[in-house]
Amino acid sequence: MTNTNSKLLKNVKFVKSATVNVTADTGIIESTVKDIVSDVRENGDDALRKYSKKFDDVDVAEFEISMAEREQAVQNLDPKTRKDSEFAIGQVRKFAESQLETILPLEIELAPGVHTGHKVIPIERIGAYVPGGRYPILAAPLMTIIPAKVAGCDEVIACLPPGTHESMIAVCHLCGADKIFRVGGAQAIAAMTHGTESIPAVNKIVGPGNAYVNEAKRQAFGPVGIDALAGPSEIFIVADETANADLVATDLLAQAEHDVRTRVGLITTDQALADATLLAVEGQLKDLPTADVAGAAWRDFGEVVVCPDEETMIAYSDFIAAEHLQVHTSDPKAMANKLRNYGSLFIGELASVVYSDKGTCGTNHTLPTMASASYTGGLWVGAYVKICTHQWLEPKAIEVVAPPAVRQSGSEGMEGHRRAAAVRQNMI
Repeated sequence: MTNTNSKLLKNVKFVKSATVNVTADTGIIESTVKDIVSDVRENGDDALRKYSKKFDDVDVAEFEISMAEREQAVQNLDPKTRKDSEFAIGQVRKFAESQLETILPLEIELAPGVHTGHKVIPIERIGAYVPGGRYPILAAPLMTIIPAKVAGCDEVIACLPPGTHESMIAVCHLCGADKIFRVGGAQAIAAMTHGTESIPAVNKIVGPGNAYVNEAKRQAFGPVGIDALAGPSEIFIVADETANADLVATDLLAQAEHDVRTRVGLITTDQALADATLLAVEGQLKDLPTADVAGAAWRDFGEVVVCPDEETMIAYSDFIAAEHLQVHTSDPKAMANKLRNYGSLFIGELASVVYSDKGTCGTNHTLPTMASASYTGGLWVGAYVKICTHQWLEPKAIEVVAPPAVRQSGSEGMEGHRRAAAVRQNMI
């Protein structure tokens, strides 16, 4: 930890602190995943069947979900659920299309006769991991499949654990997945990385999952691309004395019900709000049906931090670099302009994380966690394209670029480079 961060932490008051280190079991997970990846690479579908039986208690005959099964899943989807899903699909698609419009090809004559530029090229094959988890998160496939289709990727395959609710298959189909496979966990990541008899190797893997999926993506990086290494979900709320403690508590618990490892927190300049939020959380947990999950997350990973002033509150928020960051202050837009590190920002008390989680506001909810928002943003349509440069030279350009290249190559002692630059001077 830097001296700046140490000083920052001394200036804040922890009314409630996390009691568990979310990375404590990293070593065991790394070793387990390494063995799974090696097995899948060597034994393909046989290994996948073994792990499906071991981890999911499902005997899988065919990994690919047939078109007939996909269409039947859509037919079986509750009409209201289908309507809501299609609304969210439309929202996510419109936002991704608007993002893509900002990514433009480039062609410029950088110097006389020196033509340079870049092209926007869709990635050929995408593997979208769709988590099973505690709940059927119907918006999850939207965030990984739709931007890929909008970007123009040739093929998008989806992997989801066997036994996952049929509605997830239906939504993957509605999002436009080219192929859907019933395989989950680290073994799915291994299959998409190396390919098996049934599942093709992809160029890039996207989508969140549990700690084993995350570790498998880390080990996959290199042979394939990945979107990010995401830990458990997070929400922090930056608030002043104008915030409503009950609303703050509601939003913290809404995210906490994702998983017992969810990290939730309040960063405030107001001691009274901190105290009221603690009481509100405990009160709401009494009748929250998912209190077994949300309560455990709050107990183990919940934070309430009081800062002496706004400057410190902003600095501590940027230090945390939360996945989801809500702003409940008297002037939330002004505060938003002062914040730097976050996965996605929710400005004002009407902008709840839930609208992104469910896809109804259109923004992508696959976001950086574990402070990685200090250097990256979340998944977006730009993650599915490559920006590849090119150049071509007219004869007159050689007079511009060759002499300094010849001299620099000579200074460096790189004779091969010097010759490659010099020979073209004799061609014009």
